[in-house]
Amino acid sequence: MEFIEIIKPGLMSTIQDLGRANYQKYGISASGAMDKFSLRIANILVGNDDEEAAIEVTLMGPHLKFLEGGIIAITGADIGAKLNGKHVPLWTSIKVEKGDELTFGFATGYGCRAYIAIAGGIDVPIVIGSKSTSLRAGFGGMDGKALQSKDIISIGNSMYTSIGRILPTEYRPNFGEDRPMRFILGPQADEFKASELEKFCTSRYKVLNESDRMGFRLEGAAISHKVGPDIISDYITMGSIQIPGNGQPIVLMADCQMTGGYTKIGVVIDVDLPYLAQKKPGDVIHFEKIEIEEAQELYKKRERLLSLIKVNNKMASK
Repeated sequence: MEFIEIIKPGLMSTIQDLGRANYQKYGISASGAMDKFSLRIANILVGNDDEEAAIEVTLMGPHLKFLEGGIIAITGADIGAKLNGKHVPLWTSIKVEKGDELTFGFATGYGCRAYIAIAGGIDVPIVIGSKSTSLRAGFGGMDGKALQSKDIISIGNSMYTSIGRILPTEYRPNFGEDRPMRFILGPQADEFKASELEKFCTSRYKVLNESDRMGFRLEGAAISHKVGPDIISDYITMGSIQIPGNGQPIVLMADCQMTGGYTKIGVVIDVDLPYLAQKKPGDVIHFEKIEIEEAQELYKKRERLLSLIKVNNKMASK
């Protein structure tokens, strides 16, 4: 069913799900939502499977017109969403009617990415196991491109009609919190002296304008190598922290390549990647080293929370 017409696309709006997690061995970038927690919650609130595709909005949002009635939810950063000129609450499911128009402003506060999930899910072809848009490869989503004016987005069927499903405040991420980006040591951590690792953990880094879905370039205290920055290229993933020759860290993000030839001092843990993904140029971040066992426990805790939210949402919808 044709559901949305794109009046204005915004700065960069793409269709993303959880990405192509099982195809990196073939050289295929994972892509997917930058802030996967917000995407998953948006889907849960409208009765979808949490891995369903949604619209990822970045910094400046689109202008959408609804061609039919349905249920949507917006999560992530507050980018000034308005339905027919009236403020739209985040982290809750709402009803839209045929002819309604959804507009966004700019990400002037904390965070820079919002997610629009639609009951029934977005009906685009599955390409290499995912609906996600890979802008670099040119496939997925709407023909491998960011949304453009006059695009029509279709959705699948849904029996979900409940509105007002809300994610409790205590479970909502605080993107303005000055929290560390926790990481585990990377495969080349021994290429750095202990003093350099300590410097990395006690310094603050600014996110540069050159940052994008492929990686965040940071500026701050330069980290020195024992020998040099280059290695035989090996596997990298979202969250990998590379230290190139200039000593300025690069954190790889959703659209990163599959191999890289710079030393990796660490990997940001999965639980903290949504917070990192919401940083915009000019924001300042810092890092904290933890052990892999703690990272695993934090991951399990997050997944238990999501399971609880799913169950509560289903019960509230009956």
